[in-house]
Amino acid sequence: MSTLDEIFEKIKKYNRIVIHRHQRPDPDAIGSQIGLATILRDSFPFKQIKVVGKQIDGLSWLGTVDEVDNDFYDDALVIVVDTANPPRVDDRRYENGDYLIKIDHHPNDDPYGDIMWVEEDASSSSELVYDFYEQFKDELKLSAEAARLLYAGIVGDTGRFLYPATSAHTHEVVARLMDTKFDMVAVNQKMDSMSEAVARLSAYVFENLQVETNGAAHIILTNEILEQFKLQDAGTAGIVSLPGKIDTVSCWAIFVEQQDHSYRVRLRSKGPVINELAKKHDGGGHPLASGAKAADTNEINDIITELNELAVKYGENK
Repeated sequence: MSTLDEIFEKIKKYNRIVIHRHQRPDPDAIGSQIGLATILRDSFPFKQIKVVGKQIDGLSWLGTVDEVDNDFYDDALVIVVDTANPPRVDDRRYENGDYLIKIDHHPNDDPYGDIMWVEEDASSSSELVYDFYEQFKDELKLSAEAARLLYAGIVGDTGRFLYPATSAHTHEVVARLMDTKFDMVAVNQKMDSMSEAVARLSAYVFENLQVETNGAAHIILTNEILEQFKLQDAGTAGIVSLPGKIDTVSCWAIFVEQQDHSYRVRLRSKGPVINELAKKHDGGGHPLASGAKAADTNEINDIITELNELAVKYGENK
């Protein structure tokens, strides 16, 4: 029996299913989570299927989470999507279910779950959810709403199909999702829009980004700076890709101060592999898109130095 067959057998067995995703979710985390829930609800209307996690206002157009009592987890199947390691799972009750399944496309450096389906070459977890549907489409239903959610997840994690993980299969999946006739233009316009505050922050980033001759770049966004734009950490998601638009930049780090004065580190690259650097600083992720943490300015400086070294080596090997 294949891994997908095992997962489907468990889905059919359990009448209670809870789907989790990672903290600080992006469109793929929510798209794959609620997209899978929508497919399962439409296919098995007699089952109780819930999605949990912190509600993110800026992504509420994708869907909302459910209120779930602790006792709902008794004899429940738990599925965690798009989450590489246990500490990042939103809502610690994922451990309280009867059986645990992991569905993810990040490197499987921290295995967990009774069943793990991890495809590192997939563009997104939303693409994997579609592949799961395709495998059992004789028994599953894909509505326009489910397609909308999965499409948003794919667009988000491929950077509108700019990132290397985008494959011919990714485009095939999108074409099949479009067959459901969801409003693709509305999704694209929503994902391409930004608030005035984020637009002003974007201008600040371009004006103050530190770009080295080796191709590495970085910017530090303190709480004081974010307050000037009336933004918090969540509001910085829209500026993460901006440094990559500069033709001389090959990799970059965005340091965002947290309330405890530590820093969230968003690492991105157009060539140098950065996930090993992230792992050294309490993080991880994809080779070209990772996250880490910096306890203080000393660790910020360490990360900047290491990023510069990666950029130099990449330039020497091109």
